[in-house]
Amino acid sequence: MAANRIGRINEDIQRELSSLITKVKDPRVQQGMISITGVDTTGDLRFAKVYISVLGSVDEKELKKGLKSASPWLRRELGSILSLRYTPELIFERDSSIERGARISQIINGLDIKNDDDADA
Repeated sequence: MAANRIGRINEDIQRELSSLITKVKDPRVQQGMISITGVDTTGDLRFAKVYISVLGSVDEKELKKGLKSASPWLRRELGSILSLRYTPELIFERDSSIERGARISQIINGLDIKNDDDADA
């Protein structure tokens, strides 16, 4: 039962952060299109690891600095929107699964082309 609650909280945080992150005025955060791909909240609601994916070329170090500086504002806004006992501290992590998936797809497509060439010979 508690796992269902944490899952719902993760979804709520993800949805609200997705809308809030566009309102951050820090130019380090507005480098590319940022997507929140997932949130993992601890059971005591003290910390939330937020996984982000960025489309476009960005300076990852500067992006993380910008998100870290915007974190108190984002946390305060989350606290006012969500009714939780504790508003979790936000820890931002880069999610590179989309890039890895695109690379794997590219490799598979390359194999298909190679197999078609072998079948024609």
